[in-house]
Amino acid sequence: MASLSSATPAVATLCARLRAQPARWLVTGSAGFIGSHLVETLLRLGQTVVGLDNFATGHRRNLDEVRALVGPERWHLHRFMEADIRDLQACREACRDVDYVLHQAALGSVTRSLTNPLATNATNVDGFLNMLVAARDAGVKRFVYAASSSTYGDHEALPKVEERIGRPLSPYAVSKLVNELYAEVFARCYALPSIGLRYFNVFGARQDPEGAYAAVIPRWTRAMLLGEPVTVNGDGETSRDFCFVDNAVQANLLAATTDDPAAVNQVYNVAVDDRTSLKRLFEILRTVLAEFRPALEEVRPEYGDFRPGDVRHSQADIGKARRLLGYLPSHRLEEGVRVAMPWYVARFAVGEGVCA
Repeated sequence: MASLSSATPAVATLCARLRAQPARWLVTGSAGFIGSHLVETLLRLGQTVVGLDNFATGHRRNLDEVRALVGPERWHLHRFMEADIRDLQACREACRDVDYVLHQAALGSVTRSLTNPLATNATNVDGFLNMLVAARDAGVKRFVYAASSSTYGDHEALPKVEERIGRPLSPYAVSKLVNELYAEVFARCYALPSIGLRYFNVFGARQDPEGAYAAVIPRWTRAMLLGEPVTVNGDGETSRDFCFVDNAVQANLLAATTDDPAAVNQVYNVAVDDRTSLKRLFEILRTVLAEFRPALEEVRPEYGDFRPGDVRHSQADIGKARRLLGYLPSHRLEEGVRVAMPWYVARFAVGEGVCA
């Protein structure tokens, strides 16, 4: 990932502080997309990291990649637990002697939740509650968790502001809303300090194009590289606030370590405060990919049905995170695509046939 120390003055100060005063962190979902980037960044900063994952959606190859990137000396600071957050005892073991929890483990995907709401609830609600109980009993300093922009539901106003949400449109959205309610109650009843981060369409290296939570960027990139059709759901005017993974990492570290009491026990949008249509996204991906494969400049998308449960437009107001956390995105959409594209090309190159 890019150097966090160059992102903003607040982040540079934070990185220096962490190097000078290392802490012990738990990252759940550590073999997943965002989780593995958190592990990588923390190890680069000299932190001790406990990672927990059951490989339901994460991959060992992500941890292998992190190990190769950080080197053996830093990797020695990492301990991995193959376990499930639905197991309370495993959660207790993972939280032991931990300063900060970055809870990323979840079953994502609106579509999957519509197919199997029981599985979504078991992991995202029961598992989340297990983690809260374990973190409370372990006396952790801060519990930061992955919330979701799906919480805004049918509230149509843009940009999305944290205090104004609508009715959930899927079981997944319900589960992430319940997370926020539980965190608020644990703060009030048990004094467990927490911060929720409502991610908006995070993308970057290690995002799985085959998973149920596959985002359009790795899926379309892979399709173009392999000469497969690119299908746009709907008319192409659906829009999203695409957020590069470095921005999500920055938000997690700022949330975990803020000393401002007013910033704690809050939820924040993590995005760039921008809106890009799927048509425009396709054009950006095609243009950047054509720098590696010029013939791809001729690729055209196909159009299919709208996906059930999807919101039409999404854009985040990030003023609250900027004001209280010092959050400032280091990458906008095209910048993030250009950083991630060499990884996509290496991984999904024509001739491999399938995702390695």
